[in-house]
Amino acid sequence: MDRVRKGRPGVRRRIGAALAVGAAAALAVTALAAPAQSADTKAAEAAAADVNVAKNAGFESDLSNWTCAAGSGTAVTSPVHGGTKALKATPEGQNNAECSQIVKVKPNSTYKLSSWVQGSYVYLGARGTGTTDVSTWTPGSSSWQQLSTSFTTGANTTSVTVYTHGWYGQSAYFADDISVLGPDGGGGTDPVEIPAVPTGLAAGTATSTSIDLSWTPVSTAIGYT
Repeated sequence: MDRVRKGRPGVRRRIGAALAVGAAAALAVTALAAPAQSADTKAAEAAAADVNVAKNAGFESDLSNWTCAAGSGTAVTSPVHGGTKALKATPEGQNNAECSQIVKVKPNSTYKLSSWVQGSYVYLGARGTGTTDVSTWTPGSSSWQQLSTSFTTGANTTSVTVYTHGWYGQSAYFADDISVLGPDGGGGTDPVEIPAVPTGLAAGTATSTSIDLSWTPVSTAIGYT
């Protein structure tokens, strides 16, 4: 059976096709009787059930599900943090280049909001939470850095607006891989993105039981077989 390893090229591997393995790889599961669960175990399982309720979170479908003020945003192919596209938004005049999305949430629930950003005075926040609206920001970075905060929804809150924006008079900013992690509010999640096929596959030294293979890794793959 082929062995699965992290995508590091140039390492001796069993003979087999270099096939990108996505995060949705199927797992064979044997049903077992569940033992009594501790409070910590139940809390861990609840956390594991959280999903990213933001749609098109990596802007792979351009600005689908997002609204950018005064046409200030666009999807670009460079620079990107993950996948093949990211958001570029440019403040002009009295427009701070806010791009926002309304996400479906559950009442009385906690969500972790995060995004990878690049640029000067980039903000990330949530409003309409039903409790305390939140935001966080960075004064500037020439490389990707992650902003994160969290919010709790009110007793009757079923949707929240999440947003990112720049600042007046500043240059364009970039955002990618936005996450609103928490209980599914009924909107579900995006379909799983299948990684691209690796390129540059080359064979090296061969023996009776193995062969050296190398290839160009795919950024969204977590392993190869």
